[in-house]
Amino acid sequence: MNRFAVLATLIATLTLGIGLSKSQAQSNIRVNQIGFYPKSEKIAVIVTDAISTFDVIDTETEVVVHSGTTSTPKIWTFSGETVAQADFSSLEVPGQYKIRVNNEDSYPFVISNRVHAELSKAAIKAFYFNRVSTALTADHAGQWARPAGHPDTNVRIHSSAASVARPTGTVISSPKGWYDAGDFNKYIVNSGISTYTLLAAFEHFPDFYRTLSLNIPESGNDIPDLLDEIRWNLDWMLTMQDPNDGGVYHKLTTLNFAGIIMPHQGTAQRYVVAKSTAAALNFSAVMSTAARVYAEFDPDFAQQCLDAAVSAWEWARINRSVYFRNPTGVNTGEYGDGNVSDEFDWAAAELYITTKNDEYLNFRTFRNKGVGVPAWPYVLPLAWVSLSHHRNDLTESAEPTAIENKITNQGYILRAHYLNSAYRVSKGQSNGDFVWGSNGGVANHGLMLIQAYRVTGEESYLNAAMAVLDYLLGRNATGYSFVTGFGSKPPMFPHHRVSAADNIVDPVPGFVVGGPHSGQQDGCTYPSNLPAKSYVDDWCSYATNEVAINWNAPLVYLVGAIESIIAEKTNTSSAQPQEI
Repeated sequence: MNRFAVLATLIATLTLGIGLSKSQAQSNIRVNQIGFYPKSEKIAVIVTDAISTFDVIDTETEVVVHSGTTSTPKIWTFSGETVAQADFSSLEVPGQYKIRVNNEDSYPFVISNRVHAELSKAAIKAFYFNRVSTALTADHAGQWARPAGHPDTNVRIHSSAASVARPTGTVISSPKGWYDAGDFNKYIVNSGISTYTLLAAFEHFPDFYRTLSLNIPESGNDIPDLLDEIRWNLDWMLTMQDPNDGGVYHKLTTLNFAGIIMPHQGTAQRYVVAKSTAAALNFSAVMSTAARVYAEFDPDFAQQCLDAAVSAWEWARINRSVYFRNPTGVNTGEYGDGNVSDEFDWAAAELYITTKNDEYLNFRTFRNKGVGVPAWPYVLPLAWVSLSHHRNDLTESAEPTAIENKITNQGYILRAHYLNSAYRVSKGQSNGDFVWGSNGGVANHGLMLIQAYRVTGEESYLNAAMAVLDYLLGRNATGYSFVTGFGSKPPMFPHHRVSAADNIVDPVPGFVVGGPHSGQQDGCTYPSNLPAKSYVDDWCSYATNEVAINWNAPLVYLVGAIESIIAEKTNTSSAQPQEI
């Protein structure tokens, strides 16, 4: 077996999360548990109060291949630890290694040109595993095959959504889409940022995704698999628009959350609930983006998306402050937002980019707006992401240099945080970085850092984005790789109904869990109250261990972007790699 075949096997082992016993404590060495690219920055974090020496050891031969001295230790207040960094970036030889400090070994990791290729696929495949209204067959889902759940062909209009044309109790058909998170409901607002982020991944890195095979039912048709997966959700979103006025229902849901059951066991009546301005604007922004992306592959569908986007926009202009709150008797996720100015900005930007109509966006005014990091309640940064990508193909009113400066300034802030961090990550500048879904937040740091790299070409922005991935895959204060099925210590008990109810030991792979924060709203028992350590791998922890499409989407973007950029740099195929 040649060394590249051996590396492929090693990566597969780490991907399955079976590199070491789950019970084996790795309390003092924090490292990306999958690995690194040969030319990339490679840093581990060591819990120590003194400068220490460290060795990097080939796991097959036990030969020391690199030795070094850590940085001066610093306190990371968010975890209460004193830590130092072990930099072994000069080690570029492909292989599997471990780090040894004071007779303690780290989890193993690999150095390889395509080290995150499987993670890139799995993070997208997680959306397939969360498909609604279809059976997942063993051919595509393996051991996680399951019967179809929630056909959603008999959905009722809730009283909060009733109109003259569609009175209370009217039955509509609204199939497909993705289960939003650990629950079985579907929400337009959270689908907004999630679906856009996946569309942006394809729009920004089309060559990478054109031939990326995900083994989904549509694989082998004339459409890239990523776009086939996105289409499953777009088809559902289109059914959520009222054809009589262009408004968009906020969510499709049962009245209460389901118990720990499989999808096909969920038979409670489902409803579409109240229209909202936020839903209409998220819908409009996504459909405008979809119109651009699908124009090459399905012009008729692209036009349908654009028409729907314009109709939703016009409804929102008339109904500017229809803010959603759960009606009495509806107790599922709310995604309420009392400030939709950022949604107006985002939808306007996407319509402007797609139509080249200056009436949608006054750039002279827009240029004074901030940037920040995207999240479902704050989507203005997505407008800047799209404007940056299209900055040289806009109308004369746009100012490409101003757009570049906005993106670069935001990247500069995040890069400075990364450079100054004890954990060498942009996350952890305040307790506010550790909130519900903190892992999705830091993944969006990575998305914004990639934009700065794309604008400037400066390697430091790419390094800072890769550091986000290092954090998610093990270089963090909990010692977990936060992605199911990846690393030696991945989550095994996520708050995900399918994973909890399917009687399979391993959870559905490819999901990033919410991550640490000190809110502890679920009443579970946590190992620490410190924000960077307040995480528990337990079903009960919906506050830190749930999965959600809006957290997985930036993971998809980040990993795919890095894989694409590295492939281009090393002149390896970004479609079907010859060596892992």
